[in-house]
Amino acid sequence: MDQPKPDWLKIKFNGEKSREYVEEILRKLFLNTVCEEANCPNIRECFNRKTATFMILGRYCTRNCTFCNVQKKIPLPLDPEEPGHIAEAVKKMNLKYVVITSVTRDDLIDGGAEHFANVIKELKNIGTGIAIEVLIPDFQGNFNALSKVVEAKPDVINHNVETVPRLYPTVRPMAIYKRSLEVLANVKLMNKDILTKSGIMLGFGEKEKEIIEVFIDLRNAGCDFLTIGQYLSPSKHHHPIIEYIHPDIFEKYKRLAIKAGFKDVASAPLVRSSYHAEQMLEGFLQNDKKD
Repeated sequence: MDQPKPDWLKIKFNGEKSREYVEEILRKLFLNTVCEEANCPNIRECFNRKTATFMILGRYCTRNCTFCNVQKKIPLPLDPEEPGHIAEAVKKMNLKYVVITSVTRDDLIDGGAEHFANVIKELKNIGTGIAIEVLIPDFQGNFNALSKVVEAKPDVINHNVETVPRLYPTVRPMAIYKRSLEVLANVKLMNKDILTKSGIMLGFGEKEKEIIEVFIDLRNAGCDFLTIGQYLSPSKHHHPIIEYIHPDIFEKYKRLAIKAGFKDVASAPLVRSSYHAEQMLEGFLQNDKKD
């Protein structure tokens, strides 16, 4: 779209004092972050807070989603030292809430699920007081692969539906909406105590009725938390931005999602899956204690 970026999407941020510290740790330990690979608009703020979302299973994705900036190439073999390196980075950065995501690895029999589990185990070996959220791919619907992640017992399992089902052929052509819902439902089937989370982006041309239907579908799958953010096209080669959604509309969707039954909802133009992710869990745990 030719419409200029609205003021509410223009990030005003001062200060870079901790960014170099985080970048140096990542370089020394050969770690990737979705912050960098996906060109996240919040990277400066997050790195300056000495936090990052680690991206495992390499830098190259086997899917062809048109919204994503992660590179689509033939993946390299898994790094067996990566789980230990992530644990080391978490200690150096003194993180109390860790978010782990990945590229999609359809070339692997289990989609990288065992590698996810190994990362979780390494983080648990650090000691108590660290909460773990994993943002996982769909593992091509492989129930046994998903069970490896669930059995490692992270605090939160996130799997994004990304958009409304009508737009999957152009936005997520290799994904299946129903399969993504089944991933979330199956987590609860395996362990009802693990909190589940999903996310959707706005600005692809979706309609309000379709968005509300996604809310209902996610709740029927037992999804606890939801994030809603504005889609920002990484380049002219990616899916175009059809519409910039006003912050008031994001507030409206938050109210509707809470009404649908989510335990917590983050909804604003610059919200991303892992942005201030710790606040959702902290808020839930505080409310749970009150109850």
